[in-house]
Amino acid sequence: MSVIVTDSGFAADDWTRSYCSTGAANDCVALDLPSDTIPEGIELTPTLEMIRVDFPSSADGRGFTIARALRLRGYTGRLRARGHVLADQYAMARRSGFDEVEIDEALAARQPDDQWQFRADWQSGDYQARLRG
Repeated sequence: MSVIVTDSGFAADDWTRSYCSTGAANDCVALDLPSDTIPEGIELTPTLEMIRVDFPSSADGRGFTIARALRLRGYTGRLRARGHVLADQYAMARRSGFDEVEIDEALAARQPDDQWQFRADWQSGDYQARLRG
């Protein structure tokens, strides 16, 4: 079972629909993307409600690039990071465009809610915000 991390803390997964892989039919409502996806190749259809990007390792930051590129292309739906994202990376995930992070119960036990909440104020601590004053 997965644990969803948002700015409000840990929550149960409320997404009940299935995911399609890239190249699926145009009526797909949710995409499951591997970390090596080229974001410019993703067709952003009006029916697309959720995109979930895989993080196979906490050292693999390609998912952050995918999220940022999708947001810059105009995707406004739900964007979820899934896999080996650490609490220390939560602010970066939010800044790059993710709405939430999906982790397994083992990681949630090793890094409890308070560690994620410590990083939930992701908008105020970035370098550019400090420069703007």
